Amino acid sequence: MTIYSKIVGTGSYLPPKRVTNQDLAIQLGSKGIETSDEWIFSRSGISARHYAEPDVQSSDLAVAASKHALEMAGMQPNDIDLIIVATSTPDYLGGFPSTACVVQEKLGITTGGAAFDVQAVCSGFVYGVSIADAFIKAGTHKNVLVIGTEVFSRILNFEDRTTCVLFGDGAGAVVMTASEQPGVLATKLHADGRYKHILCVPGSLTGGAVDGSAFLYMDGPAVFKLAVSVLEKVATEALAIAGVSAAEVDWLIPHQANIRIMQSTARKLGLPPERMVVTVDQHGNTSAASIPLALDKSVRDGRVKPGQTILMEAVGGGFSWGAIVARM
Repeated sequence: MTIYSKIVGTGSYLPPKRVTNQDLAIQLGSKGIETSDEWIFSRSGISARHYAEPDVQSSDLAVAASKHALEMAGMQPNDIDLIIVATSTPDYLGGFPSTACVVQEKLGITTGGAAFDVQAVCSGFVYGVSIADAFIKAGTHKNVLVIGTEVFSRILNFEDRTTCVLFGDGAGAVVMTASEQPGVLATKLHADGRYKHILCVPGSLTGGAVDGSAFLYMDGPAVFKLAVSVLEKVATEALAIAGVSAAEVDWLIPHQANIRIMQSTARKLGLPPERMVVTVDQHGNTSAASIPLALDKSVRDGRVKPGQTILMEAVGGGFSWGAIVARM
């Protein structure tokens, strides 16, 4: 009997504080930094983003999203035997203990199942789903909670208008389970460390102090050029593995980073814009959280239906990128 992994629950959470482009324009303007709603939207497709309060951590957002996903799946927390958290903004300095372990404790899971973090920045959720798929197919785990969660507002330089306007905070989660029915049809992952410098937080911890900058740095033109060159290729690779043509894809759910990158990928794949899920306008780039946020929204509003085929793809710092073809 062939065992597949299948997504049976989705959930998401955005912190209550919503910051519009106009809000940011006023904030930056008070520092003598010029920007506007038109300038931000025309370059990114972003109208607003959400920021977590100072006492809220990535794990808190993750737990809220996970509860929604578990409810949809009809499961209790102790039914989960593996937690994978994709995040670049972990609760603890150095990333340990893992945010996944913190989430496990906050969900009240006491069964001793495995829990670990994945660091692949914006492609982290795709990496996490790919890992969960492999564990389930290997028969070592049955019910896996995969979460993308970020508080990117903590690492933004609000004196750099080219980056601080792009990112937001949020979390998304899926419950994946072993199934006799096809679910995840194919995954494909890539990375190329030669491009590590074009999107990074360049500081390091030395002797208890930060050596270098603790803020996100991005070479926007270089990131754009690389993203549009690799996303269509990896999506095509995943489709080929799945034996699915682009025409058979019901929904493209891309990493919600920049509307121009998203549109470019859809165009290269021959997918019409009305078959692409777009949520970047309302929450900005939430890094590892963006795909599960978009997936949850499109499931709950009825666009993505059971039996439909979805294509998820993302690219992030590292550089790392990947794609997943799945049947819902």
